[in-house]
Amino acid sequence: MDIVEGLVSVMLANWPVWFVTITLIVAAVIDGFQLRVPNSITFPMIISGWVFSAAAGYVGGFEWCEGLAWYQCLGYSLLGSIVGLLLLLPAYAIGGMGAGDVKLMAGIGAWMHCTTTIYSFGISAVIGAILAVGMAFYVRGFKKHSTQFFSIFNEIMTIKDPVALSEIAAERKPTMLLLPYGIPIAMGTIGYFIVNGMLV
Repeated sequence: MDIVEGLVSVMLANWPVWFVTITLIVAAVIDGFQLRVPNSITFPMIISGWVFSAAAGYVGGFEWCEGLAWYQCLGYSLLGSIVGLLLLLPAYAIGGMGAGDVKLMAGIGAWMHCTTTIYSFGISAVIGAILAVGMAFYVRGFKKHSTQFFSIFNEIMTIKDPVALSEIAAERKPTMLLLPYGIPIAMGTIGYFIVNGMLV
């Protein structure tokens, strides 16, 4: 009982981080099964992050809004959402990323603001690359998928037209090994929380 009470106490003390953590886990599970992160998760996550930040700035008591007026903390939340969008928008524009993944990163920005979002993006990108290579080996298609990767990279470097690249990506999609990117986003972000002691 003491362990349960201790866990509940920790979760309540750090509930915004736990809220983001649980939301990311749910999003990752859905993405893993459906290859999409639904708007029913991303939009409420983004909007509630804005509301929370404004309230946290008004009431006080939260580290990342300490000493800030409500509109300043809300501003950081809005900026975090924009940063989250911009980090994945290029990949989405050329057809390499789902819109739900982009909005999920914006949701992280709404709650955690800019710095955590940037670290989350970087760690998630590394994890995503590792998972992609692992998946290619698992299905015994590393040669095929590595050739596709270099082909895509060459197209990005030579065509440089997001619309054309997106059309090519749509045609190629049925032959691609698709990575549910909500999974590396969740792993990278939660991993960052754990390393920095944000869950305890």
